[in-house]
Amino acid sequence: MTSLSLPEACKLALLSQGLSAGAFKGAGINKTLAAIEKLGYVQIDTLSVVQRAHHHLLWSRNAGYRLEHLDALIERKQVFEYWSHAAAYLPMSQYRFSLPRKAALRSGEQNHWHRKDPRLMTQVLDRIRAEGPLMAKDFDSPGSQRHEWSGTPYKAALQNLFMQGDLMVVAREKFHKVYDLTERALPDGVDTRTPDSSEYARFLVLGYLRAHGLGSLAEFTYLLKGVKPCVALAVAEMVEEGVLRPVEVGGAPYFTTDLALALLERRLSRKEARILSPFDNLLIQRRRATALFGFDYQLECYLPKASRQYGYFCLPVLWDGRLVARADCKAHRQQKHLQVISLHIEPGLRRRDAFMLALEQELSRFAEFNDCHRVSIEQVR
Repeated sequence: MTSLSLPEACKLALLSQGLSAGAFKGAGINKTLAAIEKLGYVQIDTLSVVQRAHHHLLWSRNAGYRLEHLDALIERKQVFEYWSHAAAYLPMSQYRFSLPRKAALRSGEQNHWHRKDPRLMTQVLDRIRAEGPLMAKDFDSPGSQRHEWSGTPYKAALQNLFMQGDLMVVAREKFHKVYDLTERALPDGVDTRTPDSSEYARFLVLGYLRAHGLGSLAEFTYLLKGVKPCVALAVAEMVEEGVLRPVEVGGAPYFTTDLALALLERRLSRKEARILSPFDNLLIQRRRATALFGFDYQLECYLPKASRQYGYFCLPVLWDGRLVARADCKAHRQQKHLQVISLHIEPGLRRRDAFMLALEQELSRFAEFNDCHRVSIEQVR
């Protein structure tokens, strides 16, 4: 079994994630699409303390990223919305691998959090078929009853139809979803063959390794229901075939590919700091971030104020190949002010002056990305 040091494993993860200069070819929107195809998904989030997570993540990989890129890629039918481990933008080139989950939800093999109302779902489908794309608010009436936590029964019906594949999101207006029939939303020529369990399992493993460089069985199947046995079988087969290579990092078993290992020949950008989203693909699996980077991270906005250690919306900071700090940020957009409420530096950081210089440069870029002209750091801990 090949052994990798922790620094090598971290370097492999960062290079695979496209967190180094020149990771993606092309310019502008084409580079944005290349990043989404490499990463496999970009998580959508509604929090807007700073720029929303899906925009933030893509800006971290593409200095030329613009907020309109995602809407344009949806309109071009090169990207679509669906579910990864959470709501996400996914590349249309991988559309067919969303079909197993949709089939399981349609058949009842898996359950969504909304209870199905077949009569209402049929009404919704018929209306969209006749009228064209609609939003949830188009179904509201003055007497509409609220349904659980999610809004009206119509919103639940739309979400069920979306999750089981009858509807797709074709646009967003002020962040509200616009739904249309799937057959009208898909581009011509897209592959709609449902993969069998073996093909789907291999896709999950190889897609993860393309995006992360190395991974474990638990990481390949993170928050995915009912796939662990077939993924374990696929991993064993691919090891036997020589497609996967077992590796050891700090005594823990992982898997990688020769193509991923070849990335270690490339240089990693170490001088620039990167401010990452809390929902960045690099560290969304918190146990992995702790194991590889020694970075025990939790987004604390979901905790009571008294339980927070670092702040409401602390952003991980990458520098010199490590996660070395957390910046509790807030964008005051009307005042054009990016406030760093507190900056927490990890113990053991060396060359602190060099890090602070790199961080100041990154904060200037991050402020501009958040449409702010002024930056302040209130305290450093």
